[in-house]
Amino acid sequence: MIRNGRRKTALAAVAGASVLALGLTACGTGGGDAPEATGFDPDAAKGQDITFWVMGGDTPDEAREYLVDAYADATGGTLTIEQQDWSDALTKLTNQLPDAKNTPDVTEIGNTWSPTFTTAGAFTDLSPIYEDLGGDKLLPSFVEVGEVDGKQYALPYYFGSRYITYRKDIWSAAGLDVPKTLDEFGESVAKLRTDSQSGFYIGGQDWRNGISWIFANGGELAVKDGDKWSSSLSDPKSIAGLEQFQDIFTDASNAPATEDDSTPWININNDKNGAAPTAATIIAPGWAHWSIGDYTGDNDEGAEVREWNDATFGVFPLPGVESGTVAPVFAGGSNVGISAKSENQAGAKELLRIIFSDEYQSLLAKNGLGPANVDFVGELGDDQFAKALVDSALSSKLTPAAPGWAAVEGQKILEEFFGKVAEGGDVAELAKEYDAKIDAVING
Repeated sequence: MIRNGRRKTALAAVAGASVLALGLTACGTGGGDAPEATGFDPDAAKGQDITFWVMGGDTPDEAREYLVDAYADATGGTLTIEQQDWSDALTKLTNQLPDAKNTPDVTEIGNTWSPTFTTAGAFTDLSPIYEDLGGDKLLPSFVEVGEVDGKQYALPYYFGSRYITYRKDIWSAAGLDVPKTLDEFGESVAKLRTDSQSGFYIGGQDWRNGISWIFANGGELAVKDGDKWSSSLSDPKSIAGLEQFQDIFTDASNAPATEDDSTPWININNDKNGAAPTAATIIAPGWAHWSIGDYTGDNDEGAEVREWNDATFGVFPLPGVESGTVAPVFAGGSNVGISAKSENQAGAKELLRIIFSDEYQSLLAKNGLGPANVDFVGELGDDQFAKALVDSALSSKLTPAAPGWAAVEGQKILEEFFGKVAEGGDVAELAKEYDAKIDAVING
């Protein structure tokens, strides 16, 4: 059973709720009241009806249908897939995971939220089945954010990396080539800015893309010393990246300083009535290319249909500080885990067996989603989108695996900080101020 379908242009907008009042029993080991760690039990799974929460519309209909059918074949039970909106998913997870009568049996969870829930004991220990699900073939950075004390509680579901999409026609008319360094990129997009066109469209509060400049300069969002995490926006390397971000926003973007996650493909596309684009360059997750191209009409639901045109559009990874390097961008994507309160542990583990099967990993890759098992990365294809995705993903980074990181996001601290940087505030002073705000919640 499938509730809600796929939206090609889904964006993972982070929920505004705080998880400081997380209704879960926190514990140092991540075990909490979790059931005893065990392996697969196919006999016990027979006839179990389970629920799987997916976040947003990124899991394609084809994949959802596969899961429903494969689960029925394996267990004789019914799998119900329920789509949750990213906007209120954090609140729902906080409220329903501790409630055995209302918890989803299996849930997708944003990778940056994983540490908060794993350290609070929200998920079942998957260590006994970890090797069977892929083991060291699973995307390491996503495995790490789902680990507590060497045990796995949330595993990778899919990844998506961010890269640059640009208007070849506009860049060519200005005599510009694909830049080799981050400085060259900033200089190029500044030349392309006009009163009606952003050389590079990026919102001032768009920290998920803005942190690429921090990472490229060797900075970090936070560092761990012993058992304690501390914000590191004031580190000189982070400051250098933030100043670069401030310059590029000031010199190249017409986006509001108050805009965070957005739909920048709207800006790089020609209007369906033929009006010129309002951006020459954007940065977006790889799946955005489905929404970029020449307008060919509206579908039955009234949404615009776009067809990619190689003569007009192109892609490349965001370059790094040194020539020939790629900037570390934030790796989008999700983890997946079994609710510790689920009364259908055996059925839930059978669903994970299906999710991490060769067939399903291949299906995700063929639909443009980075597979959890890196053995299937080659099935993303060999076109320019797959190459840009893989090249950017190889250098990508995640947010800190700190227990309070979901609270940092839930309180929109980084949106506020980046917005003030974009408005021209003193970077060093702002970094000091917001280090203190992050330190107050980052350790849970």
